Amino acid sequence: MITEENQPFASNQIDDASAIAEDNAHGTSSTFEVINIEPNSDPVVSESQTEPLSPESSQQIDLGHQANSGETEEALRQEVETLKAQLDESTKQSDSLKSQYMRIAADFENFRKRTAKEKEELEVKVKCSTITELLSVVDNFERARSQLKPQNDGEMGIHKSYQSVYKQLVDALKRIGVSPMRPEGKDFDPNLHEAVLRQPTDEHPEGTVMEELQRGYFLGDRVLRHALVKVAAAPEPVETLEESPVEPTE
Repeated sequence: MITEENQPFASNQIDDASAIAEDNAHGTSSTFEVINIEPNSDPVVSESQTEPLSPESSQQIDLGHQANSGETEEALRQEVETLKAQLDESTKQSDSLKSQYMRIAADFENFRKRTAKEKEELEVKVKCSTITELLSVVDNFERARSQLKPQNDGEMGIHKSYQSVYKQLVDALKRIGVSPMRPEGKDFDPNLHEAVLRQPTDEHPEGTVMEELQRGYFLGDRVLRHALVKVAAAPEPVETLEESPVEPTE
């Protein structure tokens, strides 16, 4: 007969038995350890739980902990070495890319300077070529001014009209940097002058420009056209004929 005090425990046993029966019916087995616990009883502590570890067991546990600690340190060391290798490789790649960037930047700067210089030289070359073609017009104006002598008012009017055109042309050339050479009385310089005549004289030192036959011009610091000049040369020595002595005749 099941009393009221044992009724919960009996109910638990019936439920466990039912669960075992169901497992057997489905081809599975369940093992339960039934522990009789009386109501209002103190928990039972097994002796195995309170039994102290033996020195051998403690030593084995310590060795296991040391082995695990050694394996962990080795794994960390390998990971650190791997990260250092990756850092070194990344540093090398960064240095290589930086070096490539510096070379490309230097090449681009040299290219920019070279292109700017070539552009400037091309502009000066085109300007020189164009202005040189205009210098012949200036030469003709100057020849006309030196040779034509107006005789009446009509000729003077024509003279003034083309002289005004000549002045406008010369002013335009000055504004773009063209300036004439003034070589008279200076030493001959082959970089600036072209000697077409040499005249012996004792009025000027040898190598002095006596006359400018065709005017030379500068474009800034560049020689636009060399001046055609006549250069003084040393005077030729005067040969004197000495009378030879007359031999007496027999």
